[in-house]
Amino acid sequence: MKKIIPFILVIIIAGGAGFGFQRYLQNEKRELAPVIPKAVSYDVIGTQRPAFELEDLDGTLRNVDEWNGKVLLVNFWATWCPPCKKEMPAFIELHDLYQSQGFEVIGIALDDKESVQDFVDTLGVNYPVFASEYAGLELSRLYGNRIGALPFSVFVGRDGIIKSTKAGELTKLQVEQMIQPLLEQ
Repeated sequence: MKKIIPFILVIIIAGGAGFGFQRYLQNEKRELAPVIPKAVSYDVIGTQRPAFELEDLDGTLRNVDEWNGKVLLVNFWATWCPPCKKEMPAFIELHDLYQSQGFEVIGIALDDKESVQDFVDTLGVNYPVFASEYAGLELSRLYGNRIGALPFSVFVGRDGIIKSTKAGELTKLQVEQMIQPLLEQ
């Protein structure tokens, strides 16, 4: 019995430390690594967006060229990613607000179709979403995500040129600040 008590104490301490570290990482006011977005995006800014074709959740094959002439927010995410889930309501709202001005959000989930469909239905996502699993990871690398971060967002101008990228969660205000000048062009 005396040998079990130290083992249980170690388990409790490790669990508490893990919980505390998770809370630290989720603190919205803390920017853990402000250089990550810049480090990730250096080589794709100013380049033509990579082409892709993916099946949407209805099974229809769609090509990124479908959105030529629009300002795009290409968002790579996953159903198991808390910051991904947190930013999606803002994307839904912004899509409604700016779609008539030529703004489109494209969600590329690194998940299986069933998980993505359940999540999209529950949240009421109103923009094109693709369940791409491993193909989405490679596509995100082509769009500048060299470290495999999620969420990872790419802003593309009407001319098809990548204007900026962002690793990590975006707020509604951040997205508006990025798309306003692009919508005016």
